[in-house]
Amino acid sequence: MDLIPINLVLADRTYRIKIQPKDEAVVRHTAKTINDKLVEFKTAFAGKDMQDYIAMVLIWFATQQNASITQELNETALVEKLAQLEKLIDGALSEEGNS
Repeated sequence: MDLIPINLVLADRTYRIKIQPKDEAVVRHTAKTINDKLVEFKTAFAGKDMQDYIAMVLIWFATQQNASITQELNETALVEKLAQLEKLIDGALSEEGNS
């Protein structure tokens, strides 16, 4: 497994990390999202220090991840319920056709 070094700037600091080449675009996009949110929070909440903004972004990012997981679980439950309803309808139609 060959790793490539990349430099990421997060919250005005540069971090050199090694990642798999296939992950580079996702990692860079994530870093951009984090930096964009930092700017957004700095604009909305003037007078805080960088650690406060980083904490806000961390809470926002974790909440987004949990919301995605919850949505996937809700969608799975909905699909299962629809499948149960489909079976009930099919059963009722079969019984009606046999009468």
